[in-house]
Amino acid sequence: MMKVGSELFTAAGPELVRNLGARGHGVFLDLKFHDIPNTVAGAAAASARLGIAMLDVHASGGVAMMRAAHQAAVEAAPGVRVIAVTLLTSLDQQDVARLGLTCSPGEQVLRLADMAAEAGLDGVVASPAEVVELRRRLPPPFLLVVPGIRPAWAGEAGDQKRLATPGEAIAAGADFIVVGRPITRAPDPREAALRVIEEIASAESPKI
Repeated sequence: MMKVGSELFTAAGPELVRNLGARGHGVFLDLKFHDIPNTVAGAAAASARLGIAMLDVHASGGVAMMRAAHQAAVEAAPGVRVIAVTLLTSLDQQDVARLGLTCSPGEQVLRLADMAAEAGLDGVVASPAEVVELRRRLPPPFLLVVPGIRPAWAGEAGDQKRLATPGEAIAAGADFIVVGRPITRAPDPREAALRVIEEIASAESPKI
């Protein structure tokens, strides 16, 4: 699946998304909608009509917002998946404390994931650090989409703080992993993608 984030969508717009779909690619539209329920519902419906496979909203927008997004999206395009971003992988304990939260990042992720499930969403986006507990708490078909993926050979972590290798994330119970810079900034992106695929294929099944 191709992930289209805010940078690419801002540069190339909806036509790019339509073109990817026309070429047979599933698209995860990663725009992380976060607004009042009515506004997010409209954005989710418009996104779904582009022919995408999956879109996301911020779980911190609340249950009503998430529910409105899901209902609007599936009415516009039955079968589209709507997932919720829990806590960005660039945030750690110190960042969470500065936001005024007294819990740990993991506790906040679980709280937001429970809200997403209550809203009827198809899954959540969460860091590798929370995958095992999330899978115990929210069994399939609830989806776990996991960014913060850095293969051991990929070098610096950049701005992400709660990380894992592709194999570690899959073994923990991830349904999808999101791999960006280790591929897009590699000297040979195709070779980097193939190495990630090989690591996924060799990962052990989750031990829950």
